[in-house]
Amino acid sequence: MDETLDARRTHYFMQVMSRGSVRGAAELLEMDPSAVSRAIAALERDCGMALFERRGRGLVPTDAGHMLARYVKRQQDIQDSFFSEIDSLRKAERGHIDLVLGEGFVEMMFDRVLPGYWRSHPEVTLDIDVARTSEIAQRIIDDQAYIGLVFQPPNDARLRTHYSRPEPIRAIVRDDHPLTRLRRPLLLTDLADYPGAAMQEGFGVRQHIQAAEISEQVRLRNVLTTSSFKALWQFAATGIGYALTPPIAVTADLRAQRLASLPLSNPILNQGSLQVLSRAGRHVSPAARELLDHIVRGIALPDGATSATPD
Repeated sequence: MDETLDARRTHYFMQVMSRGSVRGAAELLEMDPSAVSRAIAALERDCGMALFERRGRGLVPTDAGHMLARYVKRQQDIQDSFFSEIDSLRKAERGHIDLVLGEGFVEMMFDRVLPGYWRSHPEVTLDIDVARTSEIAQRIIDDQAYIGLVFQPPNDARLRTHYSRPEPIRAIVRDDHPLTRLRRPLLLTDLADYPGAAMQEGFGVRQHIQAAEISEQVRLRNVLTTSSFKALWQFAATGIGYALTPPIAVTADLRAQRLASLPLSNPILNQGSLQVLSRAGRHVSPAARELLDHIVRGIALPDGATSATPD
């Protein structure tokens, strides 16, 4: 038996089966009956078995013919399903997207981005991984994630920036902390007498702070280093000291937590940016493109705003 079957011949076979005769199939196909007959004979040679038997004036399928009909229908179903799924992908109705982001972006994603996205794309599945800056960049480069949200990624030609906005680092303190009484942008020397909290090595925020320390020739006294932005603002909320972090990472409402966000005067601490990334040259699927649009709109929303379903 030939392991490949001619699609044209199987189409003729299905028409003969449906019509019950070669002549009926030929009329439907607007072909000469002899051409249809030759195609059926060739298909029987391919299968190595008779596909029809004569009964009265018509033809009925043999057991092999019934088996071939089931095969053809399964193949047609698979093809129809494939093109239906392709159409859904093209329309951004289905798909799977891997995201990697800093912890400070998690609440923003769920408040401002994902509710609206899932309302309009309920069949798209997501995997969200939380990592530090260096890991986010590497996972994007290695195609382990499709989209990354990060504070100040490394300058790498393999990364494509879809959106960027300035995101200064601030000193987060409880609203009754002595630093709130200075009423001006703070120098790092203003912080030196107080215990501080900072991100661990490998985070873009920490790299900016270290560069600022060198520029002011100050070494801050960090009593806490952590991989969690949440731990930073909770540290500040206790009144123990200050935390240096971009405001977007302070996931709780500042007033509800009695927190104040104080500006810093060092230019390095005001040069950071929040960026939305993918790998340069990687194809962006329709579902991922829609999610990127939702992320950009969500980041641009005023503080306190929540996701809405797009018109």
